[in-house]
Amino acid sequence: MSIASNKKAFHDYFIEEKYEAGLVLEGWEVKAIREGKVQLKESYVKWLRGAFYLVGAHITPLKTASTHIVPNSTRDRKLLLNMREMEKLIGKVERAGYTLMALDMHYVRGRIKLEIGLGRGKKQHDKRDTEKEKDAKREIDRVMKNARNRD
Repeated sequence: MSIASNKKAFHDYFIEEKYEAGLVLEGWEVKAIREGKVQLKESYVKWLRGAFYLVGAHITPLKTASTHIVPNSTRDRKLLLNMREMEKLIGKVERAGYTLMALDMHYVRGRIKLEIGLGRGKKQHDKRDTEKEKDAKREIDRVMKNARNRD
């Protein structure tokens, strides 16, 4: 079940590979995410201090958050990946010019997971081509639906 998704990433990048990672979260963050108060729109993944971190994701703290903790809604959150995946991603990001971005936050057996995508940036003409393809598909679907309704 999806909690939040980043549709802008699919608009701005060609997503070539997807990975699923766990997140290191604080208690107030888990409660806020379960309430759906998370935004991934401007977030990306960066290699810092020997691990991958989710940067720029905004988790709005609940009004009932603990009084002894000062919540930081845009702090860097550590991602949990196995070593083989990390080595592969480091190589592609540093050498090949790829970008890592957050695509989707969802539940897996009660745990909050983040789907990250390895992508290459789209140029303006690529974005226009993608939009034309979507419009053509939408038009074909509309015509097919109308043809089925007449029968």
